[in-house]
Amino acid sequence: MFYRHNKYLHGKDNILQIRTFLPIYRKIVIFFSGHRVLFKENYSEKYMGRGKKMSKVLFLNIPSHGHINPTLGLVEGLVKQGDEVLYFTTEEFRKKVESMGATFISYGSKSDFFVPKNKKPGKSILDDLLNRIDEVLNRADIIEYILKQIQGMKFDYIIYGSMFPYGNVISQILKIPAISSFAVFAKPKVFMEKGNEEFIKNHKATGTYQRLYMKLETLYGVQMPPMLDLFFNKGELNIAYTSELFVSNIKEEYDDSFLFIGPPVYDRKEKIEFPFEKINGRKVLYISLGTVFNSIDTELYETFFKAFSDYDGIVIMSAFKMDISKFHIPENFIVQNYVPQSEILKYVEGAITHGGMNSTSDLIYNNVPFVTIPIGADQRYIASRVSELGATICLNKDNISPQLLSDSMKRVITERKYREAVEKISISFKDAGGYKKALMEISKFKILHSIE
Repeated sequence: MFYRHNKYLHGKDNILQIRTFLPIYRKIVIFFSGHRVLFKENYSEKYMGRGKKMSKVLFLNIPSHGHINPTLGLVEGLVKQGDEVLYFTTEEFRKKVESMGATFISYGSKSDFFVPKNKKPGKSILDDLLNRIDEVLNRADIIEYILKQIQGMKFDYIIYGSMFPYGNVISQILKIPAISSFAVFAKPKVFMEKGNEEFIKNHKATGTYQRLYMKLETLYGVQMPPMLDLFFNKGELNIAYTSELFVSNIKEEYDDSFLFIGPPVYDRKEKIEFPFEKINGRKVLYISLGTVFNSIDTELYETFFKAFSDYDGIVIMSAFKMDISKFHIPENFIVQNYVPQSEILKYVEGAITHGGMNSTSDLIYNNVPFVTIPIGADQRYIASRVSELGATICLNKDNISPQLLSDSMKRVITERKYREAVEKISISFKDAGGYKKALMEISKFKILHSIE
């Protein structure tokens, strides 16, 4: 694992490459630009925790299930090692964060910073991205808000969600090393099709970015990452919740600072009521369009009801924060605001997903064949990649009939090639190392920065 000091982290133009070889109970060898330094310490005892408070960690993240959930197992592991974690998010996620042993800090009056003004997808993924970037650039006062909340506190390092736009900037202001959590791994380059350069240059976000860049440089002496990287903020160590197999063009697009640990698997400590007695011994389908874009196109739900009203089993549907009173729901459907997804997947023979990273990973990890209907953000990219790997049938949300949906579900369940493709990716997920691997790398990261 190499850690590269990004010039946007500490204003340095040079790149320092460090390689570590850290067997738990053996000698520790670190190469600093070709110089060999030997540490004769018991790495396991000193850095894997003995119930003692060691370092203080600032955690900044997007208040969204898809971004918070993958980090919770990591937070729990850090706390068990003895680290003190202060986690910024919204009240909705207070219980989840605190159940893992972290200290919750609210974004308070700035919580609406994370709510897109317009959730309707634009003309393209790039258009969606630039419109959202322009929104957050005009709300940069969240930086000052966070700094006031932590005034007088001293942190040893920071972890931020890669899509938290100012994580990189705040790490520079605090002058602490940074780790990035990649719940979404689509890189800006995937949006850079021929001709996009002119579109980006003329978009209003470009002018907004330039003005804010100069303002932050003047106020804090820091440099913002490139505009398209604001939702893909790297750190010196970058933790991605997938496998190398799942990522396209990995050698060309991802350097050695990326650590692929597989999907988040941990005790979610959720107490969600669900009538499991109704699905015991029955065939089960599962439908979920996530928690962000799930209410954009309500006609999709009518299509689901029509497609599977005569299914000879139970259909479980998650309809997050939706008013379902206007629908005629077939008797074989169980519809809830939120469901215990990990437990439900043990019963499921097939599923429909929006293509969010967490849901897609959960399905693959549990060897469930599925149909994908991407709606917005990175979902189109993820759906395309899963389809490329032969593990799903991807449908256009604007061109779906009940018959097409029903036929597609039958195909992914009955045609062996889909299940085999899912199983291949699932094996790569389970072999990726999980949170244990991430915690080991963070411990090495702390040694390099003399953090105890």
